[in-house]
Amino acid sequence: MTLTVVLLTIASVTVVALLAAAGAGKLARMDNASYPTALTRAAAAFAAVITLAGVVTAALAAIPT
Repeated sequence: MTLTVVLLTIASVTVVALLAAAGAGKLARMDNASYPTALTRAAAAFAAVITLAGVVTAALAAIPT
């Protein structure tokens, strides 16, 4: 049961990160940014979501101890 919850959480965080990256890339292109710039902004958004998820996980893991 625990493994299932962990895998579903990882999958949902990845989907949210991909959606944020796609949105950032689309907004950058709508702002007339070049493709490399839009890709850079999308990658930064993806990395930010993954980093935030890691920070929240670390903070929640420290609570019970």
